[in-house]
Amino acid sequence: MFNTLTEKLNSILTQLRRRGALTEKDLDEGLRQVRLALLEADVNYKVVKKFIDDIKQKALGAKILESLTPGQQIVKIVRDELVQILGGTRADLQLTDWPSVLLLVGLQGSGKTTMSGKLAKYLTEKLHKRVLLAATDLQRPAAIEQLKQLGAKLGYPVYAEGRTPIAVAEGALREARQKSFDVLIIDTAGRLQINEELMAELEEMKQKLQPAEVLLVADAMTGQEAVNIAQTFDQRLKLTGIILTKLDGDARGGAALSMVTVTGRPIKFVGVGEKLEDLEVFHPDRMAERILGMGDILSLIEEAEARVDAKKAEEFVKKIQKESFTLEDFREQIQQLRRMGPLTKLLEKIPGMQKVEVDERALVRVEAIINSMTPEERRRPEILNGRRKRRIALGSGTQVSDVNKLLKRFEEAKKMMKQFKGKRLPQMPFGRLI
Repeated sequence: MFNTLTEKLNSILTQLRRRGALTEKDLDEGLRQVRLALLEADVNYKVVKKFIDDIKQKALGAKILESLTPGQQIVKIVRDELVQILGGTRADLQLTDWPSVLLLVGLQGSGKTTMSGKLAKYLTEKLHKRVLLAATDLQRPAAIEQLKQLGAKLGYPVYAEGRTPIAVAEGALREARQKSFDVLIIDTAGRLQINEELMAELEEMKQKLQPAEVLLVADAMTGQEAVNIAQTFDQRLKLTGIILTKLDGDARGGAALSMVTVTGRPIKFVGVGEKLEDLEVFHPDRMAERILGMGDILSLIEEAEARVDAKKAEEFVKKIQKESFTLEDFREQIQQLRRMGPLTKLLEKIPGMQKVEVDERALVRVEAIINSMTPEERRRPEILNGRRKRRIALGSGTQVSDVNKLLKRFEEAKKMMKQFKGKRLPQMPFGRLI
């Protein structure tokens, strides 16, 4: 996400950091480049102007240019200002009502239906809420069917009874009250563009349901138009928050940096992939640091805690301490890593690793090679002779040289792990094997 913007800002700020001393002319030139980078990323021009003016005022007002490390301190000011235009602090969902109604609104194609499923999964697994989904998009029968399929996949009920969207929504609210659901998520109809019919329908629905949250689901790849859409929805419905979808694409994504400032409404979640688990709580400080190429270690740790089996990881560490880990254990670690998502997405969150290119297929090849071995071969790779290696290579669609490379790296890793005996070990020590 924000790949192009991150690369440009990182380059500009690196140049400022490298200079031992800065003049006001240097600052102006650096900020001019920052302004161009933000405008090219589709950030609203008013937001950019205020952003640049605030940075310059703070840098000159605090006499940063006269300090010993002016470049470093300007980077900090840029980071702090970026946090502010992204909202300042994390904004949680308001779930004090019973049931708490979440009204999802937005244009057609913004991802409301899929986001309904993602939110339901998040609320159930993270906050332990009982969730009811309501399909009120009667304009598109496919949307109702899609939500029903998502509900069936997740094991959540979907309410879709009624001849009008308002009737469906009111019926869903009665159902939620009668059956003691904690949260009711309303998937509303969208249009290809904002029109009076859509807005009138949503206004009536809001009046009747009195939702705890009115959340705009907006496509991050829409660009400047996303800001106009957000303003219109906010004027008519008084939004309580924004959810950005498709933030995993390599789009310019400047809408994310504009919508909070322009509407005054916080971004609460971001969609970072197509899978139902690809939903992240929005943290302005973490996003600012990710945009500036500083990584996002906290989010990475949270993902690891959520998707990695802690018990199996602990057992793996014990095996390493006893020098008894095998290729079977290694395969299990690969599978846990792949549950966390693509390597490129993980590396984005590690400082200094954003530009590292990785071959996603490497893990697939390694796992295929190990799968082609017999249980005995995985436990005792020393028995692998030429005939066995040819069979493994044929079965995994690789070359004998790939099998040899894996075995060599595995032995090197085992030797490396001996050095950590009695010390705290990093989980998943397989970087040298891929």
